[in-house]
Amino acid sequence: MTEQTTTFPALMPGQLLARGVARHLRSHDFVSIEEFVPTRGLRVDVMALGPKGEIWVIECKSSRADFQSDHKWEGYLEWCDRFFWAVDTDFPTELLPDQSGLIIADGYGAEIIRMGQEDKLPAARRKKMTHKFARHAAIRAQAARDPRVG
Repeated sequence: MTEQTTTFPALMPGQLLARGVARHLRSHDFVSIEEFVPTRGLRVDVMALGPKGEIWVIECKSSRADFQSDHKWEGYLEWCDRFFWAVDTDFPTELLPDQSGLIIADGYGAEIIRMGQEDKLPAARRKKMTHKFARHAAIRAQAARDPRVG
């Protein structure tokens, strides 16, 4: 048997923020998926599922231009209980809406600075999103073990 070496591509700034956010959320007993599609036409940077079934969406913004070019974020609100922005320490946080949550992050960790307003999902949508989250996570886990699947 030969030893295989895997080379991972360099992460983009937003992906580094997402990694730090996911690590931090795990310390709060949340599990997360990056680049999750809650519905056609939307792709959230991080969707997190909490220990009581709560669903959070976190959008990672690496610069002012990245934030200003995002015109879809308000469409994410109907797919989560809480919405957060994740930015680095150099980001001008005064640009971000006050009602949304704020997470300061880097590639290694994060800190929740402000909780997003809670707007609980209807039960039917929560069930649908939890089911979709579980299937998506299982597909990714299987693909990581067996890249030929899918």
